[in-house]
Amino acid sequence: MASSEGSAALVQSVDRAVSVLEFLALHGEMGITELAAELGVHKSTAFRLVSVLDSRGLVEQTGDRGKYRLGFGIVRLAGATAAQMDLSRESRPVCERLAAQVGETVNVAILDEGYAINVSQVRGSATVATINWVGQRTPLHATSSGKVLLANQPAPLREELMARPLTMYTPRTITDPGLLRAELDAALVAGWASTGDELEIGLNAVAVPIRGMDGNVVAALSVSGPSYRLTTDRFAEVARLAADGAKEISHRIGHTG
Repeated sequence: MASSEGSAALVQSVDRAVSVLEFLALHGEMGITELAAELGVHKSTAFRLVSVLDSRGLVEQTGDRGKYRLGFGIVRLAGATAAQMDLSRESRPVCERLAAQVGETVNVAILDEGYAINVSQVRGSATVATINWVGQRTPLHATSSGKVLLANQPAPLREELMARPLTMYTPRTITDPGLLRAELDAALVAGWASTGDELEIGLNAVAVPIRGMDGNVVAALSVSGPSYRLTTDRFAEVARLAADGAKEISHRIGHTG
């Protein structure tokens, strides 16, 4: 019962915090007394909510008047969302064309809390049935997209991510950090990464980097298919086609290089 009551209180606090953000978005700026009245709570409760939001940069005080407004943390969150929406939208026609060219499934993935998360997927003409990877997190060390994203991180973050346990998914999964480092270095030189039976037996994939406005790698474009069709001797050709597509997507989202 105590646990249930605690959970309900937590949900209520989150709901009230979101309401504070909505009130500030609507009115521009408000004081603690006004917020408390809108929420129907004591001023001390409203102050605690605003203090937490302030500590995360989601609200800020307007000078010495005791009023609050939305903070730049909101802009950061909105910008991240907009960037993902832009990436998914701008990559779609390129992914459709690439899927038609190679006949296999094409995905776009980004780095998210130590995983590659797929934000877009187009199935190729040769695909009979496939998993819908959109929204799913996949391991960095066992996927072509993950290897591309991992290889292109700054050295400290790359090492931090590689220090995590490297789970074995198949007998082909690379779980030795030294071997993985060598593969990532090779991917940087080649401009693409691949996997063969490393996440699932019978599944091969090739991925290339997508660059943002500042030239940094913001996503990976991958082509995946059954190993009997997407054979290793096709990897270089598919990587070349994918690289052309990734370059176009990069330009679409602001990269000028």
